[in-house]
Formats: sequence, structure tokens, C-alpha cells
Amino acid sequence: MYLKQLEIQGFKSFADKTTVSFGHDITAIVGPNGSGKSNISDAIRWVMGEQNSRSLRGQKMEDVIFGGTQKRGPVGFAEATLLLDNSDRALKYDADELMITRRYYRSGESEYYINRQSVRLRDINELFMDTGLGREGYSNISQGRIDEILSLKSTDRREIFEEAAGISKYRHRKEETERRLATTQDNLLRIGDKISELELQVGPLKEQSEKAQKYLALREELKGVEVALFLQNLERLSATARKAEEDYNSAVFILQREHEALDHLYVTSETLTFDLHNRDLQTDRLREAISQMEAQTQETRSGIAVLQTNAENSRANIRRVQQELSEQDSRSGGIAEQISSLEKRIAEIAQQRGTSEQEQRDAEAEGKRLADSADGITRQYLTLRGEQEQRRAELSGRQADLAALLDAMRLNEERRTQAQSDAAAATERCDQTKKQLDQSRRALADAQDEATAAKNTIEGYRLRARTRAERRDQLQKQTSDTAVLLDTVSAKLKVFEEMEREYEGFSKTVRVVMQEGKRGALRGIEGPVSKLIRVADEFAIAIEIALGSAMQQIVVTDEAAAKAAISYLKRSDGGRATFLPISVIRPRPLNEKGVEQSRGFAGIASELVQCEEKYAGVISNLLGKTVIAEDMDAAIAMANRFGHRFRIVTLDGQVINAGGSMTGGSVSRNAGLLSRANEIERLKRQRDTLSQKQAGLKTELTEATRQVQQVEFELSAEEGRLRAAEDEVLRLQGEEKQYAALYGAISDTISSTQGELDSLAARDRADQERKTKLDAQIVELNRRIEAAAKELDVLSDGQSVAAEQSSRLTERLTAIRMQIASLDAEKATAQDSIHRLQGLEQAMRGDRAQKLALIEAYAGELAGVEAQIKSREDALQTQTAATEAKREELKTALEERKQVEARKTAAEKDAQNKNRDILNMERESARLEAKKTSAEMEEKQIIDRLWENYELTRSTAPQAAAEIESAAAASKRVSELKRKISALGTPNLGAIEEYARINERYEYLAGQRDDVLTSKRELEGIIQDITKQMTEIFTTEFAKINTYFGQTFTEMFGGGKASLELEDPSQPLACGIEIRVQPPGKQLKTITLLSGGEKAFVAIALYFAILKVRPTPFCMLDEIDAALDDRNVERFASYMRAFSGNTQFIVITHRRGTMEEADVLYGVTMQEQGISKILHLNLNEMEQTLGIITEE
Repeated sequence: MYLKQLEIQGFKSFADKTTVSFGHDITAIVGPNGSGKSNISDAIRWVMGEQNSRSLRGQKMEDVIFGGTQKRGPVGFAEATLLLDNSDRALKYDADELMITRRYYRSGESEYYINRQSVRLRDINELFMDTGLGREGYSNISQGRIDEILSLKSTDRREIFEEAAGISKYRHRKEETERRLATTQDNLLRIGDKISELELQVGPLKEQSEKAQKYLALREELKGVEVALFLQNLERLSATARKAEEDYNSAVFILQREHEALDHLYVTSETLTFDLHNRDLQTDRLREAISQMEAQTQETRSGIAVLQTNAENSRANIRRVQQELSEQDSRSGGIAEQISSLEKRIAEIAQQRGTSEQEQRDAEAEGKRLADSADGITRQYLTLRGEQEQRRAELSGRQADLAALLDAMRLNEERRTQAQSDAAAATERCDQTKKQLDQSRRALADAQDEATAAKNTIEGYRLRARTRAERRDQLQKQTSDTAVLLDTVSAKLKVFEEMEREYEGFSKTVRVVMQEGKRGALRGIEGPVSKLIRVADEFAIAIEIALGSAMQQIVVTDEAAAKAAISYLKRSDGGRATFLPISVIRPRPLNEKGVEQSRGFAGIASELVQCEEKYAGVISNLLGKTVIAEDMDAAIAMANRFGHRFRIVTLDGQVINAGGSMTGGSVSRNAGLLSRANEIERLKRQRDTLSQKQAGLKTELTEATRQVQQVEFELSAEEGRLRAAEDEVLRLQGEEKQYAALYGAISDTISSTQGELDSLAARDRADQERKTKLDAQIVELNRRIEAAAKELDVLSDGQSVAAEQSSRLTERLTAIRMQIASLDAEKATAQDSIHRLQGLEQAMRGDRAQKLALIEAYAGELAGVEAQIKSREDALQTQTAATEAKREELKTALEERKQVEARKTAAEKDAQNKNRDILNMERESARLEAKKTSAEMEEKQIIDRLWENYELTRSTAPQAAAEIESAAAASKRVSELKRKISALGTPNLGAIEEYARINERYEYLAGQRDDVLTSKRELEGIIQDITKQMTEIFTTEFAKINTYFGQTFTEMFGGGKASLELEDPSQPLACGIEIRVQPPGKQLKTITLLSGGEKAFVAIALYFAILKVRPTPFCMLDEIDAALDDRNVERFASYMRAFSGNTQFIVITHRRGTMEEADVLYGVTMQEQGISKILHLNLNEMEQTLGIITEE
């Protein structure tokens, strides 16, 4: 046999399906560290059944599944398959080839296959056992394990030697037999304990069985007589029950009609409530509409007030501008007078100039005449004189021009000073107006923001008001509904409590005893069973059925109290009752093992009941042997399982009695005493809950009403703030328009004044230039006149007469010319003044036009405002009328609401009266129901007693009834039989069946004990035989291994010696194994003193020695040569070659010497990160191809 092929997929780093084929020769697997070489060794070990993940170099078994890389995702399972050649049948399996597969999923599931047939792990282990190939074998030496052989404790080395000796299968068989022996001993102990326990029960049960049989005979006779009495009483009670049923049904019918009437009243009340709610909504809408209309009216009034303020402002502006125009007109009238005066003066100047020019012409003619009559000197003198006079006249004209120019410059300067003053005043007023305009705009923006904020706040308040109003209305409805429900619950509770106080539903006897107990006439009376217990609603019906008539049995403290009560009933002819003395009644627990694990088991009846501790024994006596099941199917299954040994009651009241009889049918869910007690508790809890809820709702309603009022107050205040803010916005908008218009007018005035100043400045510059020229001309004329005067002084001596005449004439001409020049200068000055005054008048006319336009604009604005005031006053009248109409509508709506509310109050009052009538009728109905229930209960008590005492129904009772002569004789016989039965005490009726069952089980267990003792002796013999056989085989094989170890050590080390020693030869199967070695040239040492390489070589020698004794079909060696030097590697490789004839070697190595000895090389690489790949190289084929001859 040899390993032909390994196929792996998804195992560790081999993500892809990879196949590695092997031949009979040596195969070497090489590759760099971390490439995945050792994963091949792990795969072979894993397929052969390795279960320890640490042996596979992992933390958990899931680590063998390929976990993915950055480029590849993880896979879902790992799989490896070994293909073995089994043609020599080395493995005990009838097939020439064995394909062994193991598959492991991430979910933790493992699958094993042999030739594609699913097998168990145990089958794999048994297949390889004692072949050296299994998970405990030595065929697969992983990394580091070769060193562990030497480093392990001496006792831990046994495993590999036992596998080599071939006793592994014996050890496993021995261990399995020892486990069976331990199980047998445990069984023997358990059987012994049970037998001892049964021996204590058999004797007493025999006595109890005999007593019980006598008791049953007496009771059978009692049964016949008492059943006959019960049947007589049932006939009497049936008639009473039928009459009570008819009365109760009649009362229920009438009550149902009253309830329908009450429901109709509730519907009417709800309808009126809904109508009232709608009318509230209508009145709220009307109030809101009126509020909005009043707000609009107030807004209109505020708008009118603002418009009136704007109108008054416009009138004030008109008066102010008109006053300014009046002042301007007065100034303009003075300028016109000046212009008229100047024009008159110009006309006078023109007239005077004409006269002066005529005089000048006459003087010049006279001077020409004198010049013509004078001689040359005189002519020269006169000519020169004339020129001088002409220059003087010209000088006078220039001086007159200069004087006029200076006067004009003075006037111009005065006007410029006035204009600058006006401009400064206008600028100051303009700045003041601009500040006022800016302030007005800021105030307007603030007022608009205030109005917007008020609107947003109002919206928030309105939303909050609606939400809180809805919450208030909801709370009002909840409070009303809760009050109605609380009244209903309180009324029902009162009826039930009254029934409970009057013990309605209980028999007359119980009522008599309890009333006497309350009065103190009877002592020690605790109460009927039903009033002393509490049961969950889900178990109430079952417990009522289980108790039956026992619910009305009376619990007393002791027998004396019971005796006193019975004596009282006898004296007062109050009837009969059953009393349960606490001091006497003992618990009756259910001793059935395994009943709690039964399907549908709800509990033991006594354990489902709550009561005071002192009543626990009574309740256990009544209910201890009754089991509660979920349904009938579960009850039947439970009864069959336990042989009908106890009574079972289902949750819906069906009964399977001890012995197998069944009772069932419909059950009233509200008529029972326990149901009534539970209903009282439920109603109390509901009443308390509703009271707390009502108190909480009232508190919440009060708070909600307060919050609604608060938010309405805040909303009203905020609406007032909004109206004030909107009024302020309108006022500031008018003020802003006025300031803007005034600012524009002042700005225009400043612009015109600045233009005039610019014109005056230009004119002043021109006058300065003209003045400079006139000054220069005057200087030049004075120079020429002085020069002419000097010449005239020379000529004047001979020309006295002519000179005198010429002088007079010249003076006259000069005077005339000066007068003309003065007149021209005055005219020019006057004309210039007229021009300036006309310009000023024209500027004043432009300013006047602006002011007139401003007055017109103010007048137009005033007219528009007055029109708006008129329109808004008309709208105000319309709004006032509409508001009054809405108020009338609201008044009508309120009247209608008042009527609806009165109807609703009347309906609620009728409902309350009807509710009181219903409560009275319910009390009467409850009384009738109690009467009916009492009759039914008495009848039911008898039926329950029939069932409880004798497990008979009304239909089956006649068959069990005995013939009686009379009721009195029958009662006497019943008393006599009860005394006899009482004398027997409390018999254990189950003792008869229990004795038979226990005795049968005792005999059965005694036989079982004998069989187990025989089996124990047989197993002990088998263990002795296996131990003996293992000792013989191990001793023989160990000696062989020791011999071959010494030989192999000497051969591989080239000398020295080595041996194996048992620490305790007398215990070869349990003692440790010591290894003694003495390398050549060294002293005998323990292996702990050897170097690492020596240890590895010793371990390899021991491994080859084992292979000599028990060769394996193939060996997987993972880097066992890692610690060897090159020389020892060659020795190891050559020794492995010597073994390759019998054993197939697969070697994982990094050493060259081992590679050279191999026939086939497999290279493991990781071309892709994290993914191992296989490369194949057959060295023998390569040598033949290359023609290399290997020396043998």
C-alpha cells in the first residue's frame, strides 16, 4: 500500500483545487518559508482524523478554511482527499483503491467519506488503527515533533511506542470495556439503592392493603345507600332550580331593555355633546371672526389717525412754505424797486449825456475855431492842450469805470456773502433734515420688525392656544368618560360586595353558620373554602370544578369548633354542612414522578391556589391529588401515561377522574364563587385605577384650562402690541415721506445757491482782471498828462490870452467829458446792477417755483390723505356694522348652545336616573341570580358529591343506588356505616395497587441485580485477558525496538551505543520509557545533555528503528532534518533511501542533501499573495533527458 495522490481545496493557503501525485519513491517538497509547504503535511494529518486544532497550527478548527486575501474572498469550507493504493489489502477494506475525504464547513459541521460513502470519524480511526498511519501514529512527523519525542516526559512517550508495538487497538478495546464496566458498576449501585428503598416499603404496604380492602367493602355499601338519598334530594332541588331560572330570565329580559334605554340616552348625550362641541367650535370661530373684525376696525381707526396726522403735517408744511414764499416775495419786491430806480436813472443819464455831448460838440467847435485863428505856436499849444485835456478826460473815464467797477465788486461781494450764509444755513438745515430722515427710517424699520415679531409671536400663541384647547377638550372628554365608567364599576362592585357580605350563592347552612360566627355564637369558624383562597383568573374555572361542593365546606380551627357548629345546626334545624378542622386535616400530596414534564401540564391544583399558611394543609387535602392540564388532549395523554391514578381537570372545566371516567360539558364562567371573588378583586383594582386616573385627569384638566387661559391672555396682550406696532409703522411711514420731500427741496436749494456762488466767483475773477487793466491805463494816462503839462509850460509864456481862452475851453471840455464819462460809468454800473438784480430775481423766481411745486405736492398729498380718510371712515362704518352683525350672530349661537347644553344636561340627568334604576334592577337581578345560583349550587353540590365521593353522574347514579325503605332508615344506615369506616381511620386506598406494583418492581429489580453482577464479572475477565495480551505484545515489540535502536544509532552515528529502558519493568503498560545514548567518543549521557543537532539525530535514529520493527506504508516528514549539519543530513538522506524500498517517503525540507536524494521535487510558491501553488519536477526523468549518469 502507498499514497498515490492528495487533493486539497480551500484548505489553509490552498484556495484553489490542488492535486499532488506521489510515486513509490522519495518525494521532496521544497519552497521558501511561509509558502505553505507544511499545509500539505497538515492536510494529510487532518484527513486521517486529527481533531486538535493546535496540532494543525491553529487556534480553532475553522482556521483550516481559507480565510481570504485582499484580492480573494474567504471560502465556505475546506476539503482534502487521500487516494491510497490498497491492492495488498493492508487496510482492512475490500477495495483496491481507497479515497478518504474530509470536509469541514464554517458552521462547524464535518463530513467524512470513504470512496464517496459517508462514514463516521470513528470508522476512519478504526481503519488506520495499528498501521502507524492514524492520528496517533508515527507516519506523519510534523515540524518540531521529532524533538518532542525526546523532550516529552518518559510517560508521555508511550503513545508512539504503543502504536509501533501494535497494541493501540487493544488499548482502545480495553478503555471501552473499562467504560462499560464503570457503567455496570453505576447501574449496580442504582439498583441496590432502589432495592433497599423498596424493601422498606413492601412490609407496611401489605398491612395497608388489607385494611384498604376492608374499607372498600364498607364504602361500597355506603355508596349505594347514600347515592339513593342524593337522588331523592336532586328531584326536589330540580323543581326549585327551574322556578328560579324562570324568574331570573324574566329579570334579565327587563334589565336588558333598561340597558338598551340607557344606551340610547348615552347615545343621545354623546350626540348632544358632539353638537355642543361643534357649537363651541362655531362660537369660537365667531369670537375669532369678531376679534379679527375688531382688530381690522382698530387698524382702520389707527390708519385714520395716522392719515389725520399726515394731513395735519401736510397743512403745516404748506403754511411753512407759504410763509417762506411771503418772505421771499418781500425780498423780491425790493429788488424790483431797485431795478426800476436804476432804469429811471439810466434814462436820466442818457438825457444828461445827450446834453453834455451837445455842450462838448459846441466846446470842441469853439476850440477848433480858436485853433484855426491862432498862429503856429498857439496852434501847437492848443493842440497839445487839447490832447492833454483829451487824456485827462480819458483818465476821468477810466477812473469813473474803476469807481463803478469797485462798486459792482462791493455789491457782488455782499451778494456772495449773503449766498454763502444762505448756503450754510441750508446745509445745516439739510443735515438736520437728513438726520431726522435717517432717524425716521430707523424707527420705521424697528417698528416694522416689531410688527413682524408680534405677528410671529401671535401665530405661535394661536398654535399653542389651539393645541392646548384640543388637549383641554380631550381631557374633558376623558374625565367625563372616566367618571361614567367609575360610576358603573362602583355600582357593580357594590352589588358584588353586598352579595359577598350576604353569602349569596352559598347554601343556607353556610350562611347560618357564618352569621352565627360573626355574632360570636360560634367560635373557631374560619370561613368557607372559597372565601379563604385566591386563584388566578385563568385557573378559576378549573379550581371551581376541582373543588366542587368542597367550595362550601367550612374551615374551622379544630374538632371542638366543628362539633359546636354541628350541634347548633342540629338544634336550629339549619341543615347540614361539612367542616374541615385545621388541626386534623392532613395534606395529600401527589407522589407521581415525571408528571411535571408531561405535555400540557399546568400545575398541581393545590399549588395554583393562594391562601394563608395555616390553610395550606386543608387545601392540599382537597386539591393535592388533582392535576390541572391545558386541554383535553393533554389530559387524556397524561391520564394514560400514569394509569388513571389521579384526577385531572382541564382549564375549561373538563374532568378525567381517577379510574378513567370523564365528566365535561359547558360551564358558566361567571356564576362561580371563585369567579365572583376574582371579579370583586378585579373591580376593586379597576375602581382604584379609575379613581387615580380621574384624579390625575382632573389635575391635568385644571392645569390645561389654566394654560389655555394663560395663552389666551398672552395672545390678547400680543395682539394689542401688534396693533400698536402697526399704528406706529403707519405714522412713521408718513413722517418718513415728509422728511424725504423736505430733504429733496433743501438739497435743490443748496444746489441753486451753490450755482449762484460759482457764478459770483467767476464774475469776481473777471472784475479783478478788469480792475488790474484799468489801474494800468490810469497810470499810463497820468504819465502822459504830466509829460504834456511840461510841454505846455514851455509854450504857455507866449500864449497867455490864447492859453487862457484855451484853458477855459479845455477846462470846460474836460468838465463835460468827465461828466459824460461819469454818466457812462454810472450807466454801466447801473446796467450791471440791473443785470445782477435780474439774475437774483430770476433765481428767486426758480426757488419760488420749487416752493410752489412743493406746496402743490403737499396740497395733492393732503387731498389724497383726506380722500383716504373719507374712504376709511366709510369702511369703518361698514366694519362696525359687520361687527355688530357678527355679535348678534354670536349672541344667537350662544343662546342655541345654551339650549343644547340644557338638553344635554337633561339627557345626562335622565341617564343618571336610569343608571340608578338599572343599579336597583341589577341588585334585584343579582339577588334572583344568587337565588338561582344557590339552587343550582345545592343541586351541583349534590352532583359534585356524587362525583367526588363516588365518581357518578346524574345519569349513571341510578345504577349504583341501592333500594331503601325510607329516607330515615337510609340515613340511619349511612351513619352506622360511616362510624365503621371512621373506626378504620384513614385507609390508604392506593396501598392495594401500590403494594402490587411495589412488590412486582421489587422482584424485577432483584433479578436485574443478579444479571448485572454476572455482566460485571464477565467484563472484569475480558479486561484481564486484554491486559495480559497487551503486556506480552508490548514486551516483545519493545525489545525489538530497543535492539534496532541500538543498531540504527551505531550505524547513523558511526559508533557509540543507545538503548531504551522501562522505568518499571513490572508495569510495562504504565511506566515511563527512558532513552540512554552514548555518542562515539563520549560518555553515556541522558538525552537532556545532548546538543540540539544530536537530539534531532537521536530522534531520527529512534524513528528509523521503529520503522524497522513496524514499517508504515508511507511517511510524511516535515523538516525533521532542520537541526542537522550537512554531514548528518547526508547520513539521514542515505538511510532514508535504504528504507524507501518498503516505505514511501514524503519529505518537506530546506536541506540540499535531502533534495539530492529525492526522486521527485514539488515546489510550493506564492505567486499570488496568500495563495499557495505547486510546481512539479521529476529528477529521474530529468536525469534521463539530460543524459546524466548517477553513480550508485
